[in-house]
Amino acid sequence: MPSPGSVLRALLTRWRSYKYRFVPWVALNLARNRRTLRYVTSGGRDKVAADAEVCSSLVAFFKALFTSDISHQRELLDLLPASTRAMYPAPDASEQVVDVMYKCLGFSIDRRPSSLDAAGTGVFVSKGLVPKGALVSMYPGAVYQCHEPIFFQSIGNPFIFRCLDGILIDGNDRGISKSVYRSCSGRDRLGPLEMCDCTWLTSAPRNPLAVGQYVNNCSNERAANVCYQEFDVPPSFPVELRQYIPNVRYSHDVDGPLRCVVLVALRDIRCGEELFSNYFTLVQ
Repeated sequence: MPSPGSVLRALLTRWRSYKYRFVPWVALNLARNRRTLRYVTSGGRDKVAADAEVCSSLVAFFKALFTSDISHQRELLDLLPASTRAMYPAPDASEQVVDVMYKCLGFSIDRRPSSLDAAGTGVFVSKGLVPKGALVSMYPGAVYQCHEPIFFQSIGNPFIFRCLDGILIDGNDRGISKSVYRSCSGRDRLGPLEMCDCTWLTSAPRNPLAVGQYVNNCSNERAANVCYQEFDVPPSFPVELRQYIPNVRYSHDVDGPLRCVVLVALRDIRCGEELFSNYFTLVQ
């Protein structure tokens, strides 16, 4: 049985990483944590990159993934006799998608232990250069309207993102959240075509952009180099590329476009740098 001291230390560790998502704590610490906040004007549009640019980047990258999708190669290999198949081992999927990302976008990102103390996992630029204004990551998860039930999923969950209009995205890849996402993803198939990506729930996502929930909050010493930006997937988005979108609606009968959240670079980000965002946006 764990000692009271070890339990307290574990709770303190979780609190240090969670407090920047806890609105009452942020409000009480505005004065000494001003660099960790992002300010936008109430009359302005909170867009670093235009929606058309975000959509164009996603389509171009998803087309590249579609062209070299490892699953198609594996299906072809499965049709070969066992003796022949042994001569052509399937390439590593994670290595292939990272290579596609670098060739298409000019950079690649990955998850590893954060450079911040007690911050857990972080996201780093592992290769290349992220130019200012570029789409660098996506926030995956089930999308909830403000009136839909999310109480049980939210217990002990630091990965719930709240959009400006109250829509919530649950980016937790474990527990109830994981089960809910998988259930909803199976519901929305269009014949043989998948309408969302489930592989972000694993350690090797087919869409390597889908790690935005692990981007850590900036600090007074580490300024933000990316920001969150809401993006509604247009009806014209190619249906065969929706299989790479790491978001799905909780309810099937919601009208309108699918809400996504992307992370956009606020400046050039060099290889080896960790991505830092602002967990809290203040509308002036």
